[in-house]
Amino acid sequence: MLIVSLFVASGNAFSQPVEKEPAAVVELGVAPSWNLKDGGSSIGPTVAVEITPIENWLELEAGVTPTFAHHSTEWDTDLLFKKPWTLSKKAEFMFGVGPVWVHKRFYGMTTNSVGTEAVLDFMFWPSRKHRFGWYLEPGYEYNFGRGHEQSVGISGGLLIAIP
Repeated sequence: MLIVSLFVASGNAFSQPVEKEPAAVVELGVAPSWNLKDGGSSIGPTVAVEITPIENWLELEAGVTPTFAHHSTEWDTDLLFKKPWTLSKKAEFMFGVGPVWVHKRFYGMTTNSVGTEAVLDFMFWPSRKHRFGWYLEPGYEYNFGRGHEQSVGISGGLLIAIP
């Protein structure tokens, strides 16, 4: 029995190392969007940080996106709760929802409101080590503020894993 247990223990010592999940993933990209109510469009940079508190069940993403349009600037700050699915060793998919705070300046008037956002997040990693990659994230936003604006957009860009 001792010989069998030594054999099993040595088998574990020579097994492949388990890939460690990064501490965080930074998303840097661009985010065009279209207002469904008035047909206007805007575009701007986006940055977000994603962490995994419960592996294979929950990812949290906090991000900020300033968008610019004719006579207006809008800053969206969101916190998304995402459910991840691994499609392959190089591709992941997540569905996420969460609150968004909207700070908008339009023709010199400033407003603040809250809303909700839903996204589909597609992440692609060229190497198995998941150090750098790219993403596409189509989304829908509903603003609870005056006018109840609705918009759709797609952000995309670079993924950087933080060990």
